[in-house]
Amino acid sequence: MKQLMTGNEAIARGAYEAGLIFASAYPGTPSTEILENMVNYKKDIYCEWAPNEKVAMEAAIGASIAGARSMAAMKHVGVNVAADPLFTFAYTGVTGGFVLISADDPGMHSSQNEQDNRNYATAARVLMLEPSNSQEAKDFMKLGLELSERFDTPVMLRVTTRICHSKSLVELSDRVEKPLIPYEKKITKYVATPANGKVLRKQLIGRLKIMEEYSNTAAVNEAEYNDTKIGVISAGVAYQYAREVFGEEASYLKLGMTFPMPMEKIKEFASKVEKLYVIEEMDPYMENHLKMAGIPCIGKEIIPEMDELNTDIVRNAVFGIAAETMKSEKEAVVRPPTLCAGCPHRGFFYALRKKKNIIISGDIGCYTLGSAAPLSAMDTCICMGASISAGHGAAMALKKGGSDLKVVSVIGDSTFFHTGINSLMDVVYNNGNTVSVILDNRITGMTGHQENPGTGFTLMGEPTNEVDIPMLCKAIGVKGDNIYIINPLDVKLTEDVLADALSKDEPTVIIAKWPCILKKFSDKDKEDFDLRPKRCEIDQEKCRKCKSCVKTGCPAISSGDQITINPDPCTGCSVCKQVCPFDAIKEVE
Repeated sequence: MKQLMTGNEAIARGAYEAGLIFASAYPGTPSTEILENMVNYKKDIYCEWAPNEKVAMEAAIGASIAGARSMAAMKHVGVNVAADPLFTFAYTGVTGGFVLISADDPGMHSSQNEQDNRNYATAARVLMLEPSNSQEAKDFMKLGLELSERFDTPVMLRVTTRICHSKSLVELSDRVEKPLIPYEKKITKYVATPANGKVLRKQLIGRLKIMEEYSNTAAVNEAEYNDTKIGVISAGVAYQYAREVFGEEASYLKLGMTFPMPMEKIKEFASKVEKLYVIEEMDPYMENHLKMAGIPCIGKEIIPEMDELNTDIVRNAVFGIAAETMKSEKEAVVRPPTLCAGCPHRGFFYALRKKKNIIISGDIGCYTLGSAAPLSAMDTCICMGASISAGHGAAMALKKGGSDLKVVSVIGDSTFFHTGINSLMDVVYNNGNTVSVILDNRITGMTGHQENPGTGFTLMGEPTNEVDIPMLCKAIGVKGDNIYIINPLDVKLTEDVLADALSKDEPTVIIAKWPCILKKFSDKDKEDFDLRPKRCEIDQEKCRKCKSCVKTGCPAISSGDQITINPDPCTGCSVCKQVCPFDAIKEVE
């Protein structure tokens, strides 16, 4: 049976067919749908959202040590968070097969950087596989678990946005059960003390040599000989681009296992072609391996080092043939990213931008769009959880330098659970004075509404314990009088609470609590919040075209000859009504 699948769907299917028992992840585009599709197999696989990628990695490591086939999935920047346990796990090796999925994002479609995580495989010394389509995504997931157990190593399955989200036909198989490997106490293997680590390091070097021997004979590293005037070495989705550009006019070495690199097979292939190209996205990862081995090749001299590749880019780089741009493409109107109509963050950011003499330290989430005009209410965005800790550092430096600027740190609920809690502890422990704002929209918004420790439900849809954010802040040491819970759509209340918090010279926390307007509301949401359908209308006789409502940045509001509100996207959040100085906007059921 064959089925059309995205790479993410295929990875989940491969894990199921391979007898996986445990899966953990933190949602992050382009990896999110892997665990979302794993829920389809929850009868056989336990799967969970973890608070962050390090926890996901460690939980999956624990499952492997206990004898289960396990996996952790994350986007490329998530591997930065999970790198600590990854490097040690490469030393200890596995019991049950273990695969780490790193979903890289060339072109930074939804990321703050464009790092190439193939470098992690080399640095951590873990076996790496790179599928070039959905069928291989499924097959390599299964192969990764097998090779993990065969070579006693964690395996990185490295995919990219196009592999994750593109669809191709996948042949399905039945699940093969893999019972738990009986647990044995192995202190010298799994207790990573320096004394044990020295022995494990030596064993790792030996494993790498064996893995490289396998790489030179592995079927996933496949040579295809056509015309030998041109040879192409490629992997992943870049192979698909190269194959389309060169066609039958070139020979190919498609690498499915890219660490350890199959250098003997590469040398053999290079010796049979006249001119050798290395076609790869981002870093000259494969190219560097070839050049260090003394193999002449053409790579980043012509192939761009940044952004996604495509057939047009490769064709232009190699043959100098530029693609024609259609007139319709040149004239296309692109909708800029903006907070949705009815987003609970809009009222908060509107109130925040009116405050003077402040620095706004931001974070990763859909609320990062608060930085865009006309709100322009965010000054920094570094990485998950950095808003509170970077804000604290800025505040302490300003204070030491005699500046009267205050700092407001803004973070989402899921991001707060991810890495914001430790940052808030830093503020409290070191007697900081920042205002930390937790935008609690009751869901993990940016990546598509995944549950988190504050929503009351697990990935598998089971009711669970909900983290009480105000109580958590108190436990960290924030004084009760310095913890505010507000409806961020109430602009006047938000302004007043911000003013009060900014007047204090000690840690304060504002919890802006209102559900994402796109969320599937739970019974508790309906009980706790007024979510009746509403919309706003403009009385054109009263409207003076002052554009105060336009300055909220709501995409439902348009300004032309008249200021109008599109009734379709409008949710009646009433932020525009509150800021109108002429009482020209009314709210209707």
